[in-house]
Amino acid sequence: MSDKTLTCRDCGTSFVFTQSEQDFYAGKGFMNEPSRCPDCRNARKASGGGGGGGGGYSGGYARAPREMHKATCSSCGNEAEVPFVPRGDRPVYCSDCFSKQRDAGGGGGGGGSRRY
Repeated sequence: MSDKTLTCRDCGTSFVFTQSEQDFYAGKGFMNEPSRCPDCRNARKASGGGGGGGGGYSGGYARAPREMHKATCSSCGNEAEVPFVPRGDRPVYCSDCFSKQRDAGGGGGGGGSRRY
């Protein structure tokens, strides 16, 4: 193989796809040659465009607000709003009591030690 001259799909400029870049692409298992010149690739990355990369949430769609449900706190008796439907078989805490429970190492559910 040797260097290839490709044309950028965004700006139409010719750019060189070097032998070492081709080897890198092959080593990563990429099947397609790059379709953008390095400048357009960098601009696209900087603007948050593109679909690769993994990690994080993107795509321009906002998450729908959570549906909250009213419950009575099992600790203080005050009204609490929680993001799940209370079933009555486990205690439900307001945010203040939940923080206290968590800081004290109490609460939790699922029982037993977990191994992953």
